[in-house]
Parts: sequence; structure tokens; C-alpha cells
Amino acid sequence: MRCQSVSVCKKVVDRTARRCAERGILIPTFAEMKDPRLVPEKVRRALKNIGLWDVHPLNLFRITWKNDPDSGGFGKVNFLEIPSSLSGVSARIVGLVGKFFPTGAHKVGASFGCLVPRLVTGNFDPTAHKAVWPSTGNYCRGGAYDSRLLGCDAIAILPQEMSRERFDWLKEIGAEVIATPGCESNVKEIYDKCWELKKTRDDVVVFNQFDEFGNGMWHYEITASAIQETFEMLATGSERLSAYVSATGSAGTLAAGDRLKELHPAMKIVAAEALQCPTLLLNGFGGHRIEGIGDKHVPWIHNVRNSDLVVAIDDNDPMALIRLFNEPAGRAFLRKQNVPAETVDRLDLLGISSVANLLACIKTARRLQLGERDVLFTVFTDSIEMYRSRLLELERAAGRYSERQAALDFEVHLRGQHADHMLELNTQDRLRIHNLKYFTWIEQQQKDIQELRAQWDEYQSYWPLRWRQAGTYDTLIRDFNRRSGMSRKYR
Repeated sequence: MRCQSVSVCKKVVDRTARRCAERGILIPTFAEMKDPRLVPEKVRRALKNIGLWDVHPLNLFRITWKNDPDSGGFGKVNFLEIPSSLSGVSARIVGLVGKFFPTGAHKVGASFGCLVPRLVTGNFDPTAHKAVWPSTGNYCRGGAYDSRLLGCDAIAILPQEMSRERFDWLKEIGAEVIATPGCESNVKEIYDKCWELKKTRDDVVVFNQFDEFGNGMWHYEITASAIQETFEMLATGSERLSAYVSATGSAGTLAAGDRLKELHPAMKIVAAEALQCPTLLLNGFGGHRIEGIGDKHVPWIHNVRNSDLVVAIDDNDPMALIRLFNEPAGRAFLRKQNVPAETVDRLDLLGISSVANLLACIKTARRLQLGERDVLFTVFTDSIEMYRSRLLELERAAGRYSERQAALDFEVHLRGQHADHMLELNTQDRLRIHNLKYFTWIEQQQKDIQELRAQWDEYQSYWPLRWRQAGTYDTLIRDFNRRSGMSRKYR
């Protein structure tokens, strides 16, 4: 399908290209992120001597699901399959692992998908603009990191109750940090701060992950490809990709489901949220502790037409399970339950929202009565490294973790997952959820109501036109690299 036209400001592009030449910045294409075998050999050799989290422009090429953390090069997709001895269901649950991205979270890809198209079209000028990254956690981390590598100044906005690790790292990377009132659910306060910045400063460009189509485009192109490749590797012939499960968050990660459903039409797309803030399930509100899945509104970039189920996760469950998965007594108990040691030793790959995604998969498998032939995919967005302070807080509140507590958490918070707090969506349910966009995006954020209608009425053309832009931008990225002279340097 033909992509939307892209406007280019040549004067700004030339200025930005000169800046990239001065700073040694070569921008990767989306195709190279999807298949690192396309990355120039000179870049691959250079990366052997660059740490995964190093603030180095070539680490832009590590925005891929295929980093090999041992060799420093590229390999197969990083994933973890959860055995039935842990999940309690016979269906296969597979999660892509986000820890091995720079910054330790996959959001560095979504922020790339928002910033780089603006850079190579001249719609963002790093000599005059600062990139504003409103977020509930990892997106502003990814945005600050990408900005630093691309020679741009960054402003990170996130709720003041997010984990200490996030604030400490943002300050270290050199971002301007603004803490807004509230917790994970207080997204409107972030939007209000963005409006304040736009009204009082003329040097800011806001990259709002909740309405930036580059966010979903990256996942449609890169994450879906990684899932399909992993499925083909795991399948022996009789398996079926039955569900793709993701916390709603900004809805960017959910966009991978749009591509997967093109490949597997019978597959279900499942949107997960916190039970304490059941926005999609009950038009609800509240606060919760599942960091990274901001809510109390429906993101502009959520293709609600394509969502099949909604599942709500009690935030008490992932908060209990991060202790079961990481405390020595918890891991010892899991080994006694015949969970393979190689799985137990890798459970630190799951942060709080990753555990929530796992639980949503378990509930989906029970609701749809999925069996051994069925494979569910999700994303383990980040690891426990982002939440060590939360483990300490839980220990101070509840005391030292014991085998008895591990047994209780295993039975109640893991094996106790059922098909409750779920809704299989019909057309009217989807329309109800879609209509919630009006209150945030038309009344508050001044979007065009005609476009809101087009998202629903013209969905068969509206969404593909926005997701299938990667090839267009790859052409512009290659041209940009030629202008800067960096493509010759690494040829």
C-alpha cells in the first residue's frame, strides 16, 4: 500500500547532516534493526569494543532484539520461553527479552522510531530544538539515550513516584528531568506539563509516545518480525500462533499485533492493564504499581478495531512475584517445583510489567482454553535491574523472604490466576473503548475529530498507511547518511 507523503526541509536536513558528520553519527535503517546481518562490517567490528550501554553513536545499531550480550555482536532473537511447570498452563508462553537493548529496555526502539524520522526530514533541528520525552518510565529513558547518541538535547518528563533507578540514570545521561505529580496512572499531569512547556518555550518539540505513530511503526516493523522469526524457529509443524499479549501502555507495542494478525488471521490481540485502573475494562480510574503501563486514557495510536480481549492484572500479583522470582528462597522453592534451573536463573529478565504480561498470558490461555499446540507471545519489556529499589522496599515492609512465603506466592499469585477480570471484545465493546479517546484527545489535546472518526470508519486504510512507513524512512536515512558522509566512512 502507498505510504503517506513525507515533507522534507532540505535546509535543516543539511545542517543536521553536518552536525552528524562532526560527531561521527551514522544512523541505522529500520531494515538493519530488523536484520543486523545488513549492518556494515566496519560497524560490527567496531561494536566489539563498545559496551552495550556506552554512550557511543554506534550503539544506535544495537537497537534490535538480536544483540548477543556475550560476544558484543548480533545473534538470534533474545527470548525466554516459560515452561508449564512455572505457568501452570499447557500452552507455550514466549516473551521477547528487552534487557539486552541499550538502557536495558525495548523502549529505546520506540523512541528511535519517533525521533529519527523527524531528524532525516528536517522536522526536528538539533541546533535549535530540545526533544521532550513524556513518559511513565522507560520511554523517556530511551528518548534521552537516543537523543544523546544523535547529538540532541533531551527533556524527560515522568511521574515523581517512579523508581529511583529511573531518575538517577536520567541525570547521569545528561537529560533535563521534570517530575510530575502522582504515580504510574497520572498521565494527564504529564500532558499538562507538555502544554506548559510548549506555551512558555519556543525551543521544544514534544515526542508524545501516546500519539506518535513512529512508536507503533517501530514495533509493527521490528518487534513483529522478531516474534515471527522466533515462532518459525520454535514451531515443529503443528503449532499455531494463537495470541499476542501486551500491556496497553502507549499502545506502541500492541501495534506489533497488527502485523502478526496479517500473518496469522486467527490470532487474538490481547491488551492488558492494571485491575486497580481498569480503563479499557470498565472505563475506570485509579492508581497502581505496575510501572511502565501508563493509563486512565486510551492512546491515540491504539488501533482498537484490532483488539480482541482485555485482561486486568491485580498489581499485588507482579509485586509478589518479583520477590518469588528473585529472592534466594523463592528461587530455591521454584526448583523444588521442578521448574528447570536454567529458567529459574533467568527470571531476573522480567521486571514488574514483564511479570504482568506473563500473568496476562496465563489468564488468556485459561480463558481461551489453549493447549499444547498453542503459542502465546508477549514482550518482557525490561528486567529486575530497573526495580532493585522496589525489592528493598518490599523487604522493609514485609520482612525477609522465606520458603513459606514463596509457597504462598506461588499458589496465590501465580497458580491462582484464573479467567476473571477479562472481556472478549465485540464490535460494541471496541467502539466504547475507541470513543474514550474523545475525552483525552479531542477535548484536552486538540486533535481533529474527523481523524478520530477515520480511525474507526476507515480503519482498513488508516492504520496500514501509518504503520507501513519504515521503507520510506529507510530511503531518507540512507540519503541522510550520504549527505553527512558517514556512509562512506563505514562502507
